[in-house]
Amino acid sequence: SARAGKAQITESYVLLKDGEAWLIGTQFTPLQTVSTHYVTDPTRTRKLLLHSKELGRLLEATQQKGYTCVCTALYWKKHLIKAEICLAKGKQQHDKRDTEKERDWDRQKQRVLREHNK
Repeated sequence: SARAGKAQITESYVLLKDGEAWLIGTQFTPLQTVSTHYVTDPTRTRKLLLHSKELGRLLEATQQKGYTCVCTALYWKKHLIKAEICLAKGKQQHDKRDTEKERDWDRQKQRVLREHNK
């Protein structure tokens, strides 16, 4: 049977703290079939169950190499929710500035060309 419960992961990230991994900012739409007196908080922080070896690898990558840990997919496996997580390299601050400068320059170029071709 198809699940009515849905998950939103666009705002989510994985926080590694005290030797544990936590999934933050994920929104779950609870299943309609679940008993009504049990209320699940759709945005609550959820602990990720990982092997200590995996945790160690993630911790090292995020603390020493400047990676960010993000959730790329969620799916149901019987009564459990499985999370697919990846290490991502964020843009450095100076990279962002370069990108913005380039964007501004492209915009100016377009403007100049438009004016010129009138």
